[in-house]
Amino acid sequence: MVDRLKLAVLISGRGTNMQALIDACAAADYPAEIVVVLSNEPDAAGLARANEAGIEALVVPHRDYDGREGFEAAVTAALAERGVELIALAGFMRLLTAGFVERWRDRLINIHPSLLPAFKGLDTHERALAAGVRFAGCTVHFVRTEMDSGPIIVQAAVPIGPDDHAASLAARVLEQEHVIYPLAVRLIAEGRVGIEDELVTVDGAAAAGATINPTA
Repeated sequence: MVDRLKLAVLISGRGTNMQALIDACAAADYPAEIVVVLSNEPDAAGLARANEAGIEALVVPHRDYDGREGFEAAVTAALAERGVELIALAGFMRLLTAGFVERWRDRLINIHPSLLPAFKGLDTHERALAAGVRFAGCTVHFVRTEMDSGPIIVQAAVPIGPDDHAASLAARVLEQEHVIYPLAVRLIAEGRVGIEDELVTVDGAAAAGATINPTA
């Protein structure tokens, strides 16, 4: 059997995107496995999800360290000890230093609830509705030092309806997050993802057809 990519998932909360990755990794033909779930918050609900799946759940409390560098050194040591090859941020609510990002460059990915580069940061759904855009969505990208930036791997677009509000839109976008995060990890694990001039190339990829919103 071909070795599966060793994946770490970093969380701070409930871990719904982590659960989508756990579910994907449960398939025999999925090319990655989660070797550790790490949280900076001891009471993160996602730790119980990891334990239920038989995955090591590790806590590295950021409050135990004087600064970000010490905390990140402990995280890096824990991940390196477990042979981690790819890190997936899944609701990990800590800003990462340039040193950590560069240490794991092109092996550190994130999911964001907007169609980047639009609506970086927080309150993405409220801002999309206020801007009057016809599509919202989500993005999986490689992490760079600037917040919510980096080469884009996969995106999913979600039409915005006339009766949408932030909560309803967020729920539909989250459904697509659970689709594209496992897809992005699969593409990386299969060796199909490359980066050229800070743009992602995907071997054998095909684009979906056009979607119009609103329709006549």
